[in-house]
Amino acid sequence: MPVAQTPTGHRPDTAGTVSVPTSTIGASTTRPSPIAVDLGSGQLRIRLGSHELVGDRSVRRYPVVRRGRIIDGAGCAAALAQLLRQHHVGVPARPLVVVCRPLLATAADQDMTRRVLDAVFAPARLLFIDTVRAAAIGAGAGAGTLLVADVGAQLTEVAILRDSQVIAGRRANLGTCDLAHGATVEMLADTLTRLVRELTRGPGAVPSAATALARGMVIVGDGATRPDLRDRLAATMGTSVHRAAGPRTAALTGASLAAAAAARHPAAD
Repeated sequence: MPVAQTPTGHRPDTAGTVSVPTSTIGASTTRPSPIAVDLGSGQLRIRLGSHELVGDRSVRRYPVVRRGRIIDGAGCAAALAQLLRQHHVGVPARPLVVVCRPLLATAADQDMTRRVLDAVFAPARLLFIDTVRAAAIGAGAGAGTLLVADVGAQLTEVAILRDSQVIAGRRANLGTCDLAHGATVEMLADTLTRLVRELTRGPGAVPSAATALARGMVIVGDGATRPDLRDRLAATMGTSVHRAAGPRTAALTGASLAAAAAARHPAAD
């Protein structure tokens, strides 16, 4: 299950003040409405019921998320609120929110995320789920031991999962957006290969990592859409590379499934 976090219950200055349409839930409702959020460096994504909202942040001069970290709390909250208004989507009262977080996120990173989402959604419960875990769930990668890589716009993450639980992972501040600023596909592939080797070889190798590697690597994120990157990875790692279905939205799909499951759980009532 995602890691539960208690909402702050206030609107800190770091998150800014936003106004979002709010719908009323009847007294007979006993379960909170599930909402999934993916705060990517390239795009902000929200899934609320049948609504999937995507905001392109990559063309803005002053991004609100950089390398998987919120750098502008007020701007991020305002952008999420604007996204809801643009699509005329109201926020249910006291929803259950599941948000993707990068591997190795710090306590300060999580606190900033919690403040932003508290400002926008005022959730009854806020849960974090590792992005690679959400992506594996969203991709339907299945049970057992898996090697999953998320190659995003500005961040690359790789993890060993066992039965949908992250055992160990690595991350690097490099992504597909860097290909427009001097990085090459070879550099990106070599960086990811190095991260995989840290998990699968040597004295620090993760137990069962060899099993995961033998099954091949599941790749999600924007990098999964690049055949040249997948081919280079297969060549350097000596294993198969499987592109997930819907790679750009796999994490949001997984977070949405986790949110729906958590909303059905008695603890969410």
